Amino acid sequence: MLLRQIERFLRETDMPWTKFGRLAAQDPRFVADLRNGRVPRDRTAARVECFMKAYLAGAMESGHAL
Repeated sequence: MLLRQIERFLRETDMPWTKFGRLAAQDPRFVADLRNGRVPRDRTAARVECFMKAYLAGAMESGHAL
C-alpha cells in the first residue's frame, strides 16, 4: 500500500509530510489527503514511488545515514 510506504519513508528520513507532498507530488496536502482516504492515480503513485527510491538512493550515495 502506497500510504504505508510513504509513512515508512517519512519515519526513516524524518521528512515533514508537507515537504514530501511538495517534492513528490507537487501537492503539500498529498499525504494528509491519502490519510483521509484519497486514492491517487496510477501515474501519481508511480511518480511518488520513483521519488522515494531516488531520494533514498541519493542519500545512500552521498553517505547520509537514514
